[in-house]
This record gives sequence, C-alpha cells and structure tokens, in this order.
Amino acid sequence: MSDDRPQYGEYATPEEQRRAAGLPATPPPAAPAAPAPAPQPVPLQTDEAPKARPVDRLLTIAMLAYGLVNVLSSIPQFLNMGDSLTQAMKVLGIPGEFTNLGPARTWGVVAVVVMLAGFAATVYVAFRRIRAAKPAWWVPLAGFALTMVVVSLCLMVPIMGDPAFLNASLG
Repeated sequence: MSDDRPQYGEYATPEEQRRAAGLPATPPPAAPAAPAPAPQPVPLQTDEAPKARPVDRLLTIAMLAYGLVNVLSSIPQFLNMGDSLTQAMKVLGIPGEFTNLGPARTWGVVAVVVMLAGFAATVYVAFRRIRAAKPAWWVPLAGFALTMVVVSLCLMVPIMGDPAFLNASLG
C-alpha cells in the first residue's frame, strides 16, 4: 500500500479525495468572497388562536338545535309510516288506504337511522369547523339537504309499492 492513501479510520482531505477520484485539483481561491449579508431577524411566530367567529358560531348552533328538534319530532312519524302515509293520501285526495305496511315499517326504520347518522355527521363536521375558526354556517344546511335526499329515497320505496299511490299517480 502506498502512503498517499488514507489508512482505515483516517479521513482524506478534499484534495486527496479529488485526486483519488481522478478529478483535477481545485483552483486556489482568486479573491476573498464578499461578506455574507447580516442575517435578518426572523419574525417571532406566535401560536395565535384563530379568529373567533361568534356570529357564525351562534348561527350554526341555532341551526343544529333546530335540526335536532326536527329529527326528534320526525322519528315517531317514520316509525309509524303506514298511518302517516294514509293521512298523506287523504290530504292529497287519493281514495283508499295505504296498504304496503311491511316495507313501510322497514324503510321507516332505515329512514330514522339515516336521519340520526346524517345529523350526527353534520354536528361533527360543524363543530370541527367551529373549533378551527372556519365558517360553519353552511354545514347544517348542506347536512340537511344531503340527509333529506337520502331519507326521501327511503320513503319512495314503500310509496311506489302501494297500489293506491300508483293508481293515483297513473290515473
């Protein structure tokens, strides 16, 4: 072994590394580099709390409270959907009674579960946005709209299976 190579545990200088790699030696520095600019002070970053939105919070909570009353008052009607649809037929002037009771019970329970899940998801998203100080007023409206579309589809299944409703819509 030659003595110009570093031994185990020793570090080669940059010039030795360049020579061993077959690269030309580094040219000597021509002139001293300009002094680096003085570091600018970094503004102190504080963990400021996000802006509170009291009107948004109040409006969102008021709509959620109204939604809770609506959900809770709707549950008995969905669980007794046969009678509710018979009354709806009378109001609409459709002769006869609602007779598709089995599917009405099943889809009424499904509609209740969908309403409760939709309301719970709406509350969850709304409070997450309130805590993050993001606008949340629209969440109850969007949650209501989305939930009611799915609940309406649940109601359409037993309605479209009832002969009296079908005869009234076709005739």
